[in-house]
Amino acid sequence: MKAASLLEHINELDTFRRYGRVKRVVGLMIESQGPESSIGDVCYIHVGGRQKRKIMAEVVGFREENIILMPYTAVQDISAGSLVEASSKPLEVKVGAALIGSVIDSLGYPLDGSLLPKGLTSVPTEQSPPNPMNRPPIRESIEVGVRMIDGLLTVGNGQRVGIFAGSGVGKSTLLGMIARNTKADLNVIALIGERGREVREFIERDLGEEGLKRSIVVVATSDQPALMRIKGAFTATAIAEYFRDKGLNVMLMMDSVTRVAMAQREVGLAVGEPPTTKGYTPSVFAVLPKLLERTGTNQSGSITGFYTVLVDGDDMNEPVADTVRGILDGHFVLDRDLANKGQYPAVNVLKSISRIMNQIVTSEQARAAEKLRDLLSTYINSEDLINIGAYKKGSSAEIDEAVRLYPHILSFLKQSTSEKVSMQESIYQLFDLVGNGDFADGLSI
Repeated sequence: MKAASLLEHINELDTFRRYGRVKRVVGLMIESQGPESSIGDVCYIHVGGRQKRKIMAEVVGFREENIILMPYTAVQDISAGSLVEASSKPLEVKVGAALIGSVIDSLGYPLDGSLLPKGLTSVPTEQSPPNPMNRPPIRESIEVGVRMIDGLLTVGNGQRVGIFAGSGVGKSTLLGMIARNTKADLNVIALIGERGREVREFIERDLGEEGLKRSIVVVATSDQPALMRIKGAFTATAIAEYFRDKGLNVMLMMDSVTRVAMAQREVGLAVGEPPTTKGYTPSVFAVLPKLLERTGTNQSGSITGFYTVLVDGDDMNEPVADTVRGILDGHFVLDRDLANKGQYPAVNVLKSISRIMNQIVTSEQARAAEKLRDLLSTYINSEDLINIGAYKKGSSAEIDEAVRLYPHILSFLKQSTSEKVSMQESIYQLFDLVGNGDFADGLSI
């Protein structure tokens, strides 16, 4: 039986190598006459004189009888007539426990130039999301070690959350804080389109040595071709899926989805797609759900996702932000005004929501969080009157309570990057703040 099965596999093997020739290069696009390939397949372009080498490229489209390729690296040395070899399979990366603690590129190779460890398994970077009927419901919370989030915006184990902010408001710092403090088994961090200078700063300053020991970092800097930036996101997701299938609870952090969308726009425009909403091509809005829906729970484990969204001009309704917000299970909005006031993390609690929270926390915690939101909203709505002295104490019991507790609320919302607060401690502090401990009787974690 085994011999028959082996013989069947041998008969199915394709022993032919298929080749084509480069016809022309226009911008990011390489047009080749042959070889026979499918969308998403990897091809190798043979370049160089005496020192021959291969440039990896991916099939992204067709034009008449020719195929359109985009390279994973720069297009230098590619000339008309360069040999194009088909691999007849999509991009795969090597994954395994030995990769934990490494910083790799979009193709899965260590950035420091070292060799990959042995014993890794090859997995395709593009996979289908789990079947909706095979996704277990989210029943439990996951501790992230940030008091504001654990207390007021509790995240479920397997939830996907967007962190929306303009540039320079503290997205990367918040991600580093979560990566160091989380109770997840493993962090997979994708730095997409980052400045080269910021990569090492994030790893050493924000993530830290302890954080790196339980993380895999995938890096695609802004100077790399568009396809490498897109593949960085898919590679990180494939790595997280591998460990989820091993039964782990994985924390996937991607900074940022917006730069993935921009890279996909570059690819779409290069292959002739029409620009539609604010210059984004239709393929952008097709790729985003395919990428974001791959995380979450399955029968083996879970992937809790944090995706940063760089909003253009602090416009929370721009196309990418609006699309991502509609796909994910919650959103945290970082407010530039709060950051300018020195509040960190600069999360605007009143504009943020965790859609899973009420399903995974006690009714006491839900009521306490709602009361704090009411107090904060009451103070902010009356702040102008209070500041100019137009409000007289005793006019409103609600405003009086909000004014009295506002300094304590502000202290609860603030947290230094080096401070770690457990979820249980965060909830007790919340109860103590809004109910003088009365809520704590029903606490169960």
